[in-house]
Amino acid sequence: MAKNWMMDHDAQALRVKADDLSRFVVDALTSIGMSKEDAETTAGVLVTTDTWGVSSHGVKSLRGYVRRLRGGGLHVQGKPRVVAEGPAWAQVDGDNSIGMVTSVFAMRQAMAKARAGGIGLATVRESCHFGAAGYYPSLAAGEGFIALAMANDIPSVSAPGARGALTGSNPFAYAVPTGGDPIMLDMASSTVAGGKVMAAHFHNKQIPLDWIKDKAGNPSSDPAAFFAGGSLQPMGGHKGYGIALLIEMLAGCLSGAGLTWQIKGWIDSDPTLATGHGAAFVAIDVSKIMPLADFKSRVDHVVKGIHDSPKAPGSQQIFVPGEIEAGKRKVALVEGIVLPPEVVAPLSGLADDLGIDLLAKLPHQVVAG
Repeated sequence: MAKNWMMDHDAQALRVKADDLSRFVVDALTSIGMSKEDAETTAGVLVTTDTWGVSSHGVKSLRGYVRRLRGGGLHVQGKPRVVAEGPAWAQVDGDNSIGMVTSVFAMRQAMAKARAGGIGLATVRESCHFGAAGYYPSLAAGEGFIALAMANDIPSVSAPGARGALTGSNPFAYAVPTGGDPIMLDMASSTVAGGKVMAAHFHNKQIPLDWIKDKAGNPSSDPAAFFAGGSLQPMGGHKGYGIALLIEMLAGCLSGAGLTWQIKGWIDSDPTLATGHGAAFVAIDVSKIMPLADFKSRVDHVVKGIHDSPKAPGSQQIFVPGEIEAGKRKVALVEGIVLPPEVVAPLSGLADDLGIDLLAKLPHQVVAG
C-alpha cells in the first residue's frame, strides 16, 4: 500500500552512500522511460544537493517529479532547445522536461555565450521546479565562470501590507570561482523556503514568527497555518519582496514563461498539466576580463581577510557562503549521506508507487535517534 503522499511519521533516518543513492534515482527514472543521460543529470543535481545537507531540495522531491512525469505534465523524453538567440543571449524552451535537465542545458547555453563574448544570459520557459538553484552556478564556477541562477514559482509569499501570497519564493543563487571550493549562495526570496516549513510540520515543531503568516495575514509560529491558506513572509520585508519581483521580471516576463498565478504547483496540482515555470541563468567568463588565476588569487585574498577577521564571543570561524555546504559534502562523500525521516518517507512512497522494495534496492544503515 502506498505511503501518505506528504509524509509518514514512522519513517526512520537512513545513512546511504552517494553512489548508491544516485543509482537509485537513475533506476527510478529510467524505469518510467527517461534516458539514462537525463536520469544521470537529474541524479547529479539531487544527490549533490543532499551531500550539501540541503535535504529539503534533494531526493525528497523525486516522488513529486515522478508523479508528474508519469502523469504527462512533464515529458519523460522531453528535449530542451534554443528557440531564439543573439550574440550574448538565448531563449530556451524546456519542452516540459524535468527541471534539472532543462536547467543544466540552459546554464551551459549561458556559459557558451559568455565564452564568445564575456557574458551570457539564458532564459527558460516551459519548465518546472528545478531543485536547488545553487547547483547550476556552482557547475559554472567549477569551469571558471561567475554565475547566477533564478526561477519563478506559484505565489506562496506575502508582501508588506498584503494579507495573502503575491509572489513565489523565487530562488536566487550565485557562485564565484576561487582557488578552492566556489563561493556559493542559494536563497529563497522568502525568509525560509517552504520545504523548511514542511519539515517543521512533519516534526510537529513550532517555527519563528517571521517565517509565515496565517490566512488572515498575521504572523504565526504554527507551521500548519501555512498549509491552511497561509503564506511565507518575504526575506527582510520589502527587500525580499523587491528581489522576488526582479526574479519574476527575468525568469517570468523576459522568458515568456508563466507569471505568478499562471504557474501551477508542481507537487499537488493535476500531474497531467504543465506547470509553466520559468528561469534565468547568467554566466560571466572571468578569463575574458582578466587571467582566471589572477581573479582567483584576488578572491582568495578577500576570503582570507574574512577568515582572519576578529571573531565574536563563542565564534570559532567566519564562513563565506557555500563553505558549510562544501564541508558537509566532503564528509558525506566519505561517511555517507544521512537522509532524515521526512526524506525517507517520500522515497518509500515512490518505491511503493514503482513497485520497488526501497530498503532492498538502496543499501543503507538505520540512523538511531
